Amino acid sequence: MTSPAIGPLRTAGSFRQHVEDAVAAAIVSGEFAPGTMLTAPTLAARFDVSATPVREALLNLEKRGFVEIARNKGFRVTRVSEQDLAQIVQIRQWLEAPPMRLLAGALSGPDLARLRAEAEAIVTSADASDLPTYLTADTTFHLHLLSLTGNDRLVTLVGDLRQQTRLVGLATMLGSPELASSSQEHLTLLDLLEAGDGAAAEDLMRRHLGHVTGWWSGRAEQ
Repeated sequence: MTSPAIGPLRTAGSFRQHVEDAVAAAIVSGEFAPGTMLTAPTLAARFDVSATPVREALLNLEKRGFVEIARNKGFRVTRVSEQDLAQIVQIRQWLEAPPMRLLAGALSGPDLARLRAEAEAIVTSADASDLPTYLTADTTFHLHLLSLTGNDRLVTLVGDLRQQTRLVGLATMLGSPELASSSQEHLTLLDLLEAGDGAAAEDLMRRHLGHVTGWWSGRAEQ
């Protein structure tokens, strides 16, 4: 199956950034499995660009922990163990769920409107099976929501944890009811926050993050 994230670039802007985003999405979603060897020339051919921006993108991804340099071979996709992933999810639940009580009933009209637009972008990209856009939209929504707590350190911590997260089963879930359901949860969360139901919003956020070790790890959920 051809990767939906990796292919000729048809957009304007920084080739390096587009390559970095696409390769990161392929790694996070499991399209590039742990241990996969990536080389600048091979990826350059698939993106239909020169090797220079691809090499720069891979070096940036190495700094971010997505790949590691394999001497005389290229770059190897790093592995996140099941134990590490479970711990990452647990920390994210501790950090991201309780603030929903603080935000419930406290979001302004403009903030809600912008968050709803971001949530709709998640639904749209999921429907289109566009993984890079889906992952970018999901990150934008979650970090924007947390930023409304006014705690910049919280946003930074969660952003770092998201970069360590792997959704190894996501690529196989494109077009699935589970992906559609997870996408819609962002809009449901906003409904709860607007209604001032902090307890339900906290519970939904905790369950939503649990998909990382459930659906997105290829496991069934209740």
